Amino acid sequence: MSCGNEFVETLKKIGYPKSDNLNGEDFDWLFETVENKPFLEWFCRNVNEQHVLTEKELQAFNTLQKSGKPILEEQALDEVLKTCKTSDLKTCSYEGIELEKLETELQALQKLKNLKIQRRNKFQSIASTNSHRLFQLKSKEEEVTKNLKESQGFLNAVNTKITNQLQDLIDGVEKLTSFFDCSETKQRTTPPVFLSQLALEKYLNQEGQSTVALTLYTKKHFFQGIQELVESSNEENFQLFDIQTPSSCGDDDNEAREERRNEMSRLQLAYICAQHQLIQLKANECSLRSRIKWAEETLQTLTSKAIGKEDVEVKISRFSSEILKLEEQITQLKNKTLPTVVKENAQLLNMPVVKGDFDRQLARQDYYTSRQELVLNQLIKQKASFELLQLAYEIELRKHRDTHRQLENLTQELSQSNTILHQRLEMLADPSVSQQTHPRNTIDAKDCSTHRLYELLEGGNKKQELFRTYEGLEEVAQKLKQDVSSIRDQLTITAQEHALFLSKLNNGVDMLCDTLYCGGNQLYLSDQELKKQFHQVDSHLKKLNHLLMDILANVKAKRRILAADKLYQMERELYVYFFKDKEYLQSIVENLEYQLKITTIGLED
Repeated sequence: MSCGNEFVETLKKIGYPKSDNLNGEDFDWLFETVENKPFLEWFCRNVNEQHVLTEKELQAFNTLQKSGKPILEEQALDEVLKTCKTSDLKTCSYEGIELEKLETELQALQKLKNLKIQRRNKFQSIASTNSHRLFQLKSKEEEVTKNLKESQGFLNAVNTKITNQLQDLIDGVEKLTSFFDCSETKQRTTPPVFLSQLALEKYLNQEGQSTVALTLYTKKHFFQGIQELVESSNEENFQLFDIQTPSSCGDDDNEAREERRNEMSRLQLAYICAQHQLIQLKANECSLRSRIKWAEETLQTLTSKAIGKEDVEVKISRFSSEILKLEEQITQLKNKTLPTVVKENAQLLNMPVVKGDFDRQLARQDYYTSRQELVLNQLIKQKASFELLQLAYEIELRKHRDTHRQLENLTQELSQSNTILHQRLEMLADPSVSQQTHPRNTIDAKDCSTHRLYELLEGGNKKQELFRTYEGLEEVAQKLKQDVSSIRDQLTITAQEHALFLSKLNNGVDMLCDTLYCGGNQLYLSDQELKKQFHQVDSHLKKLNHLLMDILANVKAKRRILAADKLYQMERELYVYFFKDKEYLQSIVENLEYQLKITTIGLED
């Protein structure tokens, strides 16, 4: 209980009027002064209703004062009391034993009374604190009920949201399980979602039919051993075919080789014979043409000129000698030069035959390669479809593994949360926790974690408290939250100010760089524009100085003229009056006009 409350309680004891309306906290400032504190403490501890005068005593004292009799005070009263005590001791010596007993009883009764008064004061303070607590608890109960309703509404909303989410999750899990369900009834009723759920019988049957068709096509268009022939048909095997050289192949292909060799030899002989006949026919044709030409020429000469027999004979003999020479040359060519040339160019005679054979082989090979390309393209398409299907299956398998891994992790997390939930439910079902009808407001001394949290939240502002309450913990947390929010606001403000200052600083630096470098790379210690402006100002100042000197000289000259001529002075005064006092000027003009009229009238008279 505070000192102000004790002071109010003592006033109530002695029956001070309107003491019920007084508040003890209003008198706490009296106990702060050093001069008043001991007297007030003595007053609160010792003064009671016995020290208060009754109305009769007050009336007797007032009548005593009105009667005018002397009233003993201080020292005189102390002396009279001493004499009274000595007389009382003399007269009451025989009553000492009884007085001692009475005094002991009186002390005991006073002690009992003091104890009862203390108990009463204690009970009154307890009752006042209880009433104050009851008032606070009622306000807190209202706040708690309001918060409880709000939290209950929020929890209901959260509960409905969680139930909806759980229902959506259940629906999604059911759909997912229906996707992975491989039963025949499910596959018939629901359309397939995954590639593994599709039936590949039709695809495999089509692929099998295509392979069968390809095999039939290859058997139809290719002969047996085409692969060996194509593989052996490289550039090295394309050589000139010699009939006289013996076969260098193995024993297995000798018969085919011999047949082909015989056929080629026959073709070569037939070609040589045909070429020989062609040459003879061409030679006969050329001889006939030359004869016909000679005959025509001779007939023309005979018809044009008459030639004698002697000339004819001479020509015949000459021509016969030329014919003999030509026959000798022909025989020499047949016997000597022609065999050597034929032997040297024997292989050239076989070239057209070999070339025709090679052209036939190349045409056949082109035909087979075109058919092979068709078959190869079909096989490539078939292989690509197989590889694409295999790749799709592998991708789907990988996705299934990922989903399986995620579902396993989810099941583990759900199982852990389920166990934690069961543990919490068991802990809440404990009667020591659930049957706590009167929760404690103070923090238990054994609750070290809460005390540490309280100390952390208090920080440096530690208060010496006998008991730590949850309300104080909540107040400290609210204060910390307010401090954090205020610090965040200050940080945002300082960050904004810092950003603004940096932007201004950057702008100032850019302006300074522009002024120092003038848009180039050369540093200028002074601004060129300012230099120009200073030069202009300097020139203007010089001009102004000259103008001022001219004006001052003009003013001095005018002052000299004014000092010398009174007419200019009067003109100046009139100008001054014209600009400053027009009414005075008007009166002067009127006076002058009046004087002028008088002078004119006087002159006329």
